[in-house]
Amino acid sequence: MSIKNEISVNEVMIKFEKTPKSSPITLLKEALDIMDRHHLGIVCIVDNDGLLQGILTDGDIRRMLTKVQKPIAALMGDDVIKFCTLHPFTISSEMLLKDAIALMQEKQIWDIPVTENNRLLGLLHLHPAIKALL
Repeated sequence: MSIKNEISVNEVMIKFEKTPKSSPITLLKEALDIMDRHHLGIVCIVDNDGLLQGILTDGDIRRMLTKVQKPIAALMGDDVIKFCTLHPFTISSEMLLKDAIALMQEKQIWDIPVTENNRLLGLLHLHPAIKALL
């Protein structure tokens, strides 16, 4: 591994295969199940080519529940793309980890999708990022 100040996001991020993700037409209930299985508050929404379409976070769900006047059972049958953040903040895998953590603090977020040309490469989660620098 690199010197702590020179660690890149690529060295710490959750790789694509292990990133919580779903297609845009996944039911909201299934997306919540994916989020729960990965023990993270995020699901990345990707198309068949691996291009990032948006993210669904536990915060998106809380905000949606306070605004949408629809029974919860009915919401669970809707496509996840209806509730996700369509243009999420992303970072490069080559970014220095310390800079990515500073951005996470500035934006007050726990997870950032890692992309290249809008193709999802993985996900940076705050806890392992900080642990790598300690």
